[in-house]
Amino acid sequence: MLYRQREATLLVALALVVIVMTAVNSRFLSASNVQDMLMNVAILAIIAVGQTFVVLTRNIDLSVGANIAVSAFVAGDYLRSNPDGNLLVVLLLSSFVGLLLGVLNAVLVTFGGLPSVVATLGTLYVYRGIVALLTEGTNSINAFQLPESFANFGQSKLLGVSVLAWIALVVVVIAAYVLRYTRPGRDIYAIGSNADAARLAGVPVQRRVFTAFALSGMLSGLCGALWTAQYLNVNSVTASGFEFIVIAAVVVGGVNIFGGSGTVLGAALGALILISIQSGLNLLKVSPFWISAIYGAAILVAVAVDGLLSRRIHAALTAGRRT
Repeated sequence: MLYRQREATLLVALALVVIVMTAVNSRFLSASNVQDMLMNVAILAIIAVGQTFVVLTRNIDLSVGANIAVSAFVAGDYLRSNPDGNLLVVLLLSSFVGLLLGVLNAVLVTFGGLPSVVATLGTLYVYRGIVALLTEGTNSINAFQLPESFANFGQSKLLGVSVLAWIALVVVVIAAYVLRYTRPGRDIYAIGSNADAARLAGVPVQRRVFTAFALSGMLSGLCGALWTAQYLNVNSVTASGFEFIVIAAVVVGGVNIFGGSGTVLGAALGALILISIQSGLNLLKVSPFWISAIYGAAILVAVAVDGLLSRRIHAALTAGRRT
């Protein structure tokens, strides 16, 4: 019930953003701008799904942006060397690279015992260093080096909607089902609520946390290929700072930063809200620095509101037990 209320609140917030932005600039709901927003929200929503699994376990993955960059370069380099390469192979290759990077994070956190914020901050810089080495000099990948078929894929539509948006929808639906209706999904929530109690109840805590980081890495890798298809360019700053936008989307979407509550649907709606705000402000030619400030403020407000709601729910439950 609480999840439904949060998601209903997010829908109201999204409607308000759309109304305000449309009133300020009528081009906001133009067909071309809506298509651009759907393409932009697709990658953010997919990454937000993986981040949600991690955050629900009371952890965080700060390496997703750098993971995208490494995976994007691998995908682009493969296509540059194999212009007739199969699209499915590209997606699988990129996802596999992302999975390997996610597994490294998982090993550091679950077996190494490092706090996730420390482990993934470290791998963020390691992965960024790898990207810098790979793209040094003239080794950046540009549109003219990629096959036309791949460029067409990034811009293609199904039933009038970007294929990238359809991929994101499939990922969100599958992840929502796993979290709500499967035992591993329920275990994820239990770990975030109380890891020690979950362990005593027989939940394989280490395995579930490992899987969450691996999933986050794999989805980041998938988005590496999608990023290349959409932007047709990979360089040393690809997806730089993207991890903070992902965290903003997850937190704005009602996922408790301290774990244990939230949904991937909420995270996806959070991504849509942020992209809608960004698109509207871009149409108004607002400085990107202000957009970053708004994202930061959104994180602070969302965490504060979530904390207030959690305290009220805890107080209500405590009062109910006493009576």
